[in-house]
Amino acid sequence: MEPTDLGLGAARTAPEREGVPESRSEPPYFLIEPLRRTTPLIFASPHSGRRYPVELLAETRVSLMSLRRSEDAYVDELFAGAAAYGAPVLSAAVARSFVDLNRDPAELDPEMFEERPPHSSHVSSARVQAGLGAIPRISGDGQSIYRRKLSLQEAERRIATVHRPYHAVLRTLVEETKAALGCAVLIDCHSMPSNSRGAQAPDVVLGDRFGASCHPSITALTETTLRKLGYRVARNTPFAGGHTTQSYGRPTAGVHALQIEINRALYIDERTLERTNGYARVRADMTRLAEALAGADLHKALA
Repeated sequence: MEPTDLGLGAARTAPEREGVPESRSEPPYFLIEPLRRTTPLIFASPHSGRRYPVELLAETRVSLMSLRRSEDAYVDELFAGAAAYGAPVLSAAVARSFVDLNRDPAELDPEMFEERPPHSSHVSSARVQAGLGAIPRISGDGQSIYRRKLSLQEAERRIATVHRPYHAVLRTLVEETKAALGCAVLIDCHSMPSNSRGAQAPDVVLGDRFGASCHPSITALTETTLRKLGYRVARNTPFAGGHTTQSYGRPTAGVHALQIEINRALYIDERTLERTNGYARVRADMTRLAEALAGADLHKALA
């Protein structure tokens, strides 16, 4: 079955003009809804945002390309075809370097701010220590982003205007899907630098937090489908899942969360971030993956 034009809301298929939001009233996310939800699947892409607020660009000491290296470039486009098979597709609009939607909002780096963040175990997490907290300290190529320390008020504003609205929509999608269909299966979509692939050099890494966030049958079906499409697949190494899978994945409560990391070298030039000839194949294959998952009897598999 090939996806057809279902009259869905227009998907973003080209990069936005970087640097300036079109309007302060614009939501910090894009949501593609199918005409009818026919599957428990929900696809989300928290790191593919390409909108760079002016306040970020005014304070950064690095180039726009350095900031863009934090993006999961075009992952929103790779999975947009899932809407043709009855699944909503949610993606970030605002850049990850402004606020990271796959982090706990309490993961704030004390070294970044004029005041010390409220006491929390999250401030000493490995991600914060690496400069990759909810407000990232470093860019995708390891450079320090800011000229000065930020205020906690600025961090809270970013979280309130970008992080919370995105997760409010995602929670609603999960709750509505579970209520309507008996369960929800969240596929959290990411990309990884080619130098993060590890010794086995996988093309795709599936993260289910070692079975804690997703029923093994869903992970297995995803892996089998990708292998049949010709991809080398690994599980949980080097990426087992982040804030989204940890927060939403509750298999015993009927909510499953599986993270997918795609090797960027398969579809973009990692130096220029331009799409390569591999882009069309990967996008078509991710649509085929969505078709396979949507066509499976997930309720039977989860029984």
